[in-house]
Amino acid sequence: MKRSENKSHCPVNFALENFGDAWSLLIVRDIVFWGKRTYGEFLDSSEGIATNVLAARLAHLEQRGMLSKGPHPADKRKDIYSLTEKGLALIPILLEMSGWSAQYDKETTAPQQFVASVYADRAKMFKLVQDTIRNGGSLFGERPLVQH
Repeated sequence: MKRSENKSHCPVNFALENFGDAWSLLIVRDIVFWGKRTYGEFLDSSEGIATNVLAARLAHLEQRGMLSKGPHPADKRKDIYSLTEKGLALIPILLEMSGWSAQYDKETTAPQQFVASVYADRAKMFKLVQDTIRNGGSLFGERPLVQH
């Protein structure tokens, strides 16, 4: 008997099997927060992901429908990764995780004013951030929503 694609249909398990691991969320974070879009940009992240892990996580996120891959407009040797609508739906989770971390990490790098604005009107901020990313911007990197 063939096992289903997921170990179970528990909502937490389903989410974890789709994200895959912490590296997957860090890739999504890099797109949302810093506007990274290429393999090389993801590789330069401060956490130091290994090349084979990065390639596997990008393929996993693309296969699960959270990322799409297309040719770089200026350099055909590179691919550009973008969040799909399914990937954009992760933005509220990332923002909630950031708020939680800002509260409990004494050395957080989260801008407190931005965290406060998220919590002031979550639905509005979730939509604003999703629209910004959908239109090629980011929170703090290229074409930033937040000036810091």
